[in-house]
Amino acid sequence: MELVSEAVAFAVKVHDGMRRKKSDLPYILHPMEAAVIVGTMTDDQNVIAAAALHDVVEDAGVTIEEIEEKFGKRVRELVASETEDKRADLPPSDTWRIRKEESLAVLRTTDDIGVLMVWLGDKLANMRSIYRNWKVEGDAMWQRFNQKNVTEQAWYYRSIIDLTERLSAASAWLEYKTLTELVFGKGV
Repeated sequence: MELVSEAVAFAVKVHDGMRRKKSDLPYILHPMEAAVIVGTMTDDQNVIAAAALHDVVEDAGVTIEEIEEKFGKRVRELVASETEDKRADLPPSDTWRIRKEESLAVLRTTDDIGVLMVWLGDKLANMRSIYRNWKVEGDAMWQRFNQKNVTEQAWYYRSIIDLTERLSAASAWLEYKTLTELVFGKGV
């Protein structure tokens, strides 16, 4: 079985039964969407596989060592770049800003275009969902998030535009930028 197929099968298995945040949608749709988005930017199986697996450590209890054992060092590195330290002993709302600052530091310091692609795939999938919900609920939708402050959310999602600008030739980047500006305005 090729790497992407193995990664998809593994992600389906470990995300089985999970739902998207306050939704009835199966969680697996999110990493699959991220993988498809990444597939529009590259044919590198390691990068596409990492997009399919990007949440398995953070949200499904898989270890980063298990990722390396099953999928290799490159996929491990890419998944690790997208994995937050959730600080399980603290409320998510209390750690939101520090987790996002740590995440953005990864983007600021990487020279790895694959890292940027996995990030953009994940964040575009998120922004598509945010935009759909925002069109129906407006800013009230933020009440279901750990960070309810729209200004903080805008800071985070706008920062990603700048930090992934190396991908600006990709239609995924332009879509991400457009949706972010529709939800949060153009900012400063």
